[in-house]
Amino acid sequence: MIRIACFASGRGSNFRNIHHHIKEGYLSARIVLFVTNNPSAPALSYAVEQGIPSHVLSVKSIPDSREYVNKMLGLLQSEEVEWIVLAGYMKKIPEAVVDAYRYRIVNIHPALLPFFGGKGMYGMHVHEAVYQSGMQVSGVTVHFVTEEYDEGPIIYQEAVSIRECRSPQEVAEKVLRVEHRVYPQALKLLFERPYRIEGKRVIFH
Repeated sequence: MIRIACFASGRGSNFRNIHHHIKEGYLSARIVLFVTNNPSAPALSYAVEQGIPSHVLSVKSIPDSREYVNKMLGLLQSEEVEWIVLAGYMKKIPEAVVDAYRYRIVNIHPALLPFFGGKGMYGMHVHEAVYQSGMQVSGVTVHFVTEEYDEGPIIYQEAVSIRECRSPQEVAEKVLRVEHRVYPQALKLLFERPYRIEGKRVIFH
């Protein structure tokens, strides 16, 4: 059974959804660690309620960057984490952690990368940008995390028609429903099927 850590900063709907799919047996995995930078995150309350070992790590409480990185790596290693799954985590993963878990850190982005990605493009900022652009299609992208925001190899994508949406909020609601379906599917592919990485493309066999 694959040992995963989930990182989230807010309500953690994708985190909860992944946990649900694990409990239902869809994913052969176990969440052995939850990490957040936000002590008030509803996702943290959920993790604690579910008995998942949980920790708050923030640069506010650990301002020394080396100590912060060592603490994160120490937690991951102590729980023998094999994969890191980001689910609405609003902080950049330190380069040392990315290097230690190269191509084993996964994130989901609420648009079709490489469009509407990069620093500052998260949550409603993405949906507002998509809506204001006039695009009639948005989507979700599951990708590996690298040192640069939203630039890792793409694991899975699905387009979402937003032709009938009348606000960024409607776009967000429609895209989130697809996120909840797609993220577990992408993780199942990664955990169960062989693949190779060619440039920014992940090819499953």
